Amino acid sequence: MSRAQFLSAADAVALIRDNDTVALVGGGGGLMEADALFAAVELRFLATATPRDLSLLHSLGIGDRKSTGVNCFAYEGLVRKVIGGHWVWSPRMQELARSNKIEAHVLPGGVVMQLYREIGAGRPGLISRVGLGTFVDPRLEGGRMNAAAKDDHVEVITLKGEEYLLYRSFPIDVALLRGTYADDHGNISLSEEAARLDIQAAALAAHNSGGKVIVQVRERVADGRLPAHSVSIPGAWVDAVVVHPEQMMTYETRFDPAMAGMSRAPVASIAPEPLNARQVIARRAARELAPGAVVNFGFGIPDAVAALVVDDVRAGRVLQTIEHGIYGGELLTGNLFGFSRNATAMIDAPTQFDYYAGGGLDIAFLGFGEFDEAGNVNASKLGGVAVGPGGFIDIAQNARKVVFCGTFDAKGTKLEIGGGTLHVVAAGQIGKLVRAVDQITFSGAEALKRGQDVWYVTERAVFRLTKNGVTLVEIAPGVDVSRDVTARMAFAPSIAEFVGVMPAACFI
Repeated sequence: MSRAQFLSAADAVALIRDNDTVALVGGGGGLMEADALFAAVELRFLATATPRDLSLLHSLGIGDRKSTGVNCFAYEGLVRKVIGGHWVWSPRMQELARSNKIEAHVLPGGVVMQLYREIGAGRPGLISRVGLGTFVDPRLEGGRMNAAAKDDHVEVITLKGEEYLLYRSFPIDVALLRGTYADDHGNISLSEEAARLDIQAAALAAHNSGGKVIVQVRERVADGRLPAHSVSIPGAWVDAVVVHPEQMMTYETRFDPAMAGMSRAPVASIAPEPLNARQVIARRAARELAPGAVVNFGFGIPDAVAALVVDDVRAGRVLQTIEHGIYGGELLTGNLFGFSRNATAMIDAPTQFDYYAGGGLDIAFLGFGEFDEAGNVNASKLGGVAVGPGGFIDIAQNARKVVFCGTFDAKGTKLEIGGGTLHVVAAGQIGKLVRAVDQITFSGAEALKRGQDVWYVTERAVFRLTKNGVTLVEIAPGVDVSRDVTARMAFAPSIAEFVGVMPAACFI
């Protein structure tokens, strides 16, 4: 007898009760988003004012920055609390957090994914070094993003003389998930999705908490149609299935087999980007990449680095990974960042973060909002708005080498770039090299303890983290180091014994 019921979206979300803790899985651009279920929750609340006072948990950002994804839950009364790994895809929820209308918490994206497994296994929590010395460390902010957030979700423990963070387990009442196919017994296949993410772990957490596992799929198939090895969520874990034939792979794509890892598509040529600050930074940063390295590229300027080394990835000279569990292929950009075509492997994301946490990543290229004299980086709370790190903390803290990429300043910056030089015509109004960051997403002190090789690449200067703090090691040709660099910083950097010149090729 099948445990799972096939229901309409409205009937399925009627299983959600007031005060439930609801796990959401997905990524920006529509990746693995259970859009029909999210929309049904919104419609139910607008029509009946129920459910109320939900607590949401999600590891990655979900939405279109307008109305979909987590935005469907962004109403006073519907949500009481959010523990979100990443927030920028839901400006409406960001505003509720900023105005203290909800309790806003952030935990590292990989930690949330791995915590699902601990919850599902009935263990007291996740023990990890990820987050030590950052804003999720309870000795700093404990992951609280606003004054309304009071709960403690993490504590410091000592094992064999070493410090760790214990991220505490708690029950999951409902998981709203998505797959491609469900058979008559509720077995769920993700075979035509662009990633696996933390779907399986979230289902396990909800089921073993005594909660409800509700899965949206594109199609129902007869029993026996799904090969056993293609089933990611056994029907024994599933309570309700909603068939949504209009389900899209992304907001822009109905179905692309190359994005699902089912076939190879012709390799597309990548148009060169214009010569601007972003391109200069990407060119200089790419020079830190060694042949054979296992690499992760973050969002923003780092995806320009990925575009520059795409031939090395295609030839196998560089081993590219995405925290979603994807290896190889061509990274997509913009709203489809985190997707890949022609991937060589797809695994579940919690295991990918295990790989990172254990030291499997040689180098990471990540963006920064600001950094300070101690080498701390803020990429999680900017201008008082919750951004959330996604997998940033898990990746930055565990890569052997980290190259942070960002412009020197912002708002009103005018540069002349070309002929092998850079000239600062007008400095930006917002400095990004500050005395102390507003929030520590990456700890320079912890990085020094771990022996990481840490670089900060801007368009007009390159810095490196040393025992003396942030150290100036290169300047752009054409830049006056005093007028254009040190005078524009809120701290006096250490100066390397020999300050080099950034390669002229970066400015041509």
